[in-house]
Amino acid sequence: MRTTYKVLAILVAVSVALQGAWIAFGVFGLAHDTDDQPVLLDDSYKGNAGWMLHGIGGQIVVPLLAIALLVVAFFAHVPHGVRWAAIIVGLVALQVALGFLSFAWPGLGLLHGFNALVLFGMAIHARQAAGRPAAPLTGPMTVA
Repeated sequence: MRTTYKVLAILVAVSVALQGAWIAFGVFGLAHDTDDQPVLLDDSYKGNAGWMLHGIGGQIVVPLLAIALLVVAFFAHVPHGVRWAAIIVGLVALQVALGFLSFAWPGLGLLHGFNALVLFGMAIHARQAAGRPAAPLTGPMTVA
């Protein structure tokens, strides 16, 4: 289970990094698509794959990985593993909320980007915590 915890933590971090790459692809694609026409886009513009990948990753893939990490954390016996996984789930929930709220209040997009970095760091930290040995049992052993 510890290996599963490590893999899920790394997958969360990689997925967050991919989120950044996909939204950059979407934004630069938008800039390219509107380069010759300085007009506002109408509803017919569908963007490129970057927007879609960012949406699917952020609303489905990353949350599912975070929830899976939390479930596995209860069985992996990683020092403070449940704590780190719960923090990751909380950061993912905040990330999704900030993503949706940023459409109404664009300034929150700054927090959305910053939170992604915090989430990435926490996933790396959780992976590193899984590499540490579990605390030894203390106290007298009784044999029945």
